[in-house]
Amino acid sequence: MSMHLEPEDSRLEPGLRAVLSERRQLINLAYRFLGSLADAEDVVQETYARWYAMSEQQRDAVASPGGWLTTVASRICLDLLGSARARRERYVGEWIPEPLPDRMEWISGPAGGTGDPADRITLDESVNMAFLVVLDAMTPAERVAFILHDVFHYSFAEVADIVGRSPAACRQLASSARRRIRSAQQPPAAATVQRADLVRDFKQAWAAKDIEALIGLLDPDATTIADGGGLVSAQLLPVTGGEQIAHVFADVAGRAPDLTILERTVNGQPGLVAQQDGVTVSVLAFDFDGDRIKHIWAVRNPEKLRPWTAG
Repeated sequence: MSMHLEPEDSRLEPGLRAVLSERRQLINLAYRFLGSLADAEDVVQETYARWYAMSEQQRDAVASPGGWLTTVASRICLDLLGSARARRERYVGEWIPEPLPDRMEWISGPAGGTGDPADRITLDESVNMAFLVVLDAMTPAERVAFILHDVFHYSFAEVADIVGRSPAACRQLASSARRRIRSAQQPPAAATVQRADLVRDFKQAWAAKDIEALIGLLDPDATTIADGGGLVSAQLLPVTGGEQIAHVFADVAGRAPDLTILERTVNGQPGLVAQQDGVTVSVLAFDFDGDRIKHIWAVRNPEKLRPWTAG
C-alpha cells in the first residue's frame, strides 16, 4: 500500500488528509531508527495498514492520529532493531546505513522522475553517515529514546509510552546515548566548504591514481569500510591506515578505467558517487578530523543505491 497522495490535496476528507500528512514525518523517524530507507518505507506501510485495519469507529476514537501513527511506527522499529543483530550476523561483509541523495536528486527520482516529495528525508546532522554509524552501535532502546527525545523533541513521558518504560528510565537511555555520541565525536570538523574541497581533492587524486596525493589527504589512522552485501565485490573487512587506503583506491581506479566519479551530497554532507556506464555502482560518505579525511564509507550494495539518480 503505497501512499502517493499529496497531504494538502483539498479534495481529501480532512481526517484522511491529516493522517496522510504524517507520512513524511514517519519516514524521517523510521529512517533514523533503522538506517535503511527500504525498511523505513516498509514500516510506514505496515503502520498505515494497521490504521486502516481498524474500524471507522475505532479510528474516530483516536484523539491524536499523528500520535497513534508515531507510536505504532516506533514500536515496529523497536521490534526490528531487536532482531537486527541476528540479521546482521547473516549479512555478508560490513553493514553501512543506506545513503541518501540531495533533495533535488531525490525529487527527480531514478532515471528521470518517480521520486515522491512526500517521502523525502529531511537532511540534517542527525542523518549524516558518521552520526548514523554511532546510532547503529546503540541498544535499540537507547536509539529509540534518544531519537524521539533529542531529535524529534518528544517529552520523556511520551517516549515512555512508546517504548514501554518509565520516563526516568527513558531519560537514562537518552543520557547513555549522548555519552556514546560524545565519545565517538571527532574534533570540530572543517567548514562545509573546506570539507567539499577535501572531497574534491580526493576525487581528483583517486581518478589520477595518485597514491602520494591520496595519502596526504587521509589521516594516518583513517578507516574505510565497504558494504557490498554479498551482491557485488567489496572489501569484507575495514581497511585501516592512510597508506593502505590510498593503495586500495588507486587499485580500484586501475581496475575500472571507465569509472566516472561525481561530486554529490551524501546524507547532507559532501560525498562522491562512482558510476559505470551511467549506472551508480558506489556511493561514498566521508568524515573528517580537522583538515584530513578520517573515515570513508563506501556503499556498493545495489539494493541500497536505488534512491540515486542515473545521471
